[in-house]
Amino acid sequence: MDPCPFVRLTVGNLALKIPVASKPARSVVHPSLSPCFCKIKLKNFPLQTAVVPYFPRENQFPDNQQQTLAATFHLSKADIDKLAQKSIFSAKPCLKIAVYTGRRGSTCGVNSGCLLGKVSVPLDLAGTESKACVFHNGWISVGKETKKDSSARFHLNVKAEPDPRFVFQFDGEPECSPQVFQIRGNIRQPVFTCKFSFRNTGDRNQGSSSLRSEPSSSRRWLSSFGSERERLGKERKGWSITVHDLSGSPVAAASMVTPFVASPGSGRVSRSNPGSWLILRPGGGTWKPWGRLEAWRERGSSDGLGYRFELIPDMSAAAIVLAESTLSSSKGGKFVIDLGGRSGSNGRVTPRSATSPACSPRSSGDFRYGLWPFAMHQGFVMSAGVEGEGKCSKPRVEVSVQHVNCTEDAAAYVALAAAVDLSIDACRLFSQRLRKELCNHHQELLG
Repeated sequence: MDPCPFVRLTVGNLALKIPVASKPARSVVHPSLSPCFCKIKLKNFPLQTAVVPYFPRENQFPDNQQQTLAATFHLSKADIDKLAQKSIFSAKPCLKIAVYTGRRGSTCGVNSGCLLGKVSVPLDLAGTESKACVFHNGWISVGKETKKDSSARFHLNVKAEPDPRFVFQFDGEPECSPQVFQIRGNIRQPVFTCKFSFRNTGDRNQGSSSLRSEPSSSRRWLSSFGSERERLGKERKGWSITVHDLSGSPVAAASMVTPFVASPGSGRVSRSNPGSWLILRPGGGTWKPWGRLEAWRERGSSDGLGYRFELIPDMSAAAIVLAESTLSSSKGGKFVIDLGGRSGSNGRVTPRSATSPACSPRSSGDFRYGLWPFAMHQGFVMSAGVEGEGKCSKPRVEVSVQHVNCTEDAAAYVALAAAVDLSIDACRLFSQRLRKELCNHHQELLG
């Protein structure tokens, strides 16, 4: 399998020095007492915000400071080509950063922050698909003053690194048992086939030592996750999807182990009672758990799909959360696992889109001691783009090359993407009917 070129553009090591005014205005709060923030913008990409820590003016920024990320942009070859297009306004693409003093947010519709100044960093992305490049690393003046001693100073590190990825595209909706193609430029090559089925709950205790198209060999073990909660009524259960290689051998699977059940008095799957999937990999002639995905329907105006994915190192170790976030139920979105981290309000680094338990890395130093399953690899892991309810969804999956050592590795991420996509339907309001491919004899067919 040949990967596609991607570039990871990062902004980090932010700091701000502001001179103390001889006669400060009473209404002004010095940044040492109130947090500052910045807005980071790259053309054609969503705006990102980050906290900017105050740095005492008499101190020097350490040269060996470990990278603390504030923002990350993932650029495909097409993105780089678009940014490289010449414009009458600028010869080169630029990363634009606006620095604000005061707190983020707004009060009574008025922004709370006060603009201190703007910074523009030119980007020459040519060749960054194969070689890392640092565009800026150090202090730069911001604000109206131009004298070094009287102006505010902003520290940042901007660099680009190669981040090649395998790209996969479902040829149809997961419940329709589609083929999965690997994409590289205009080349589409079939690599996997998917088989959607319903797990027969009446056969759960019939174990088997062989791998079949449906993971029946682990039903006895799987039943311990969901059997106590299964009951007649408003529930969606037993969904399963198996990924096969081109020889027909099963190489990964996603199995719904906890039913998606409507919470009492409502027609939605609640966060307190989520449905769940096990992502399975073959090993020793049977299926072994690799990861667990929980999903639910968020309340409120967002009405989105909430999800939580955790890695299962082995049966004896505690699961480790890799991603926890939401995406729009109506518009769809991207499920992302990114271990690059970014600085939070507490100044520490946490995995992107993740809520970290005690055993996961809450600072960059944790990686050095091998306490994390991905200790040798940081940064982007995978993403899966899915459509919203009622739309034809053909998930597009991107997986970092450094996390794929064999076919089974890639297949596990494809199975996870299928589970995310199917969770959109599993979390639909129970007042809505599902399409016939998702209904078994216990469910109402779509008329």
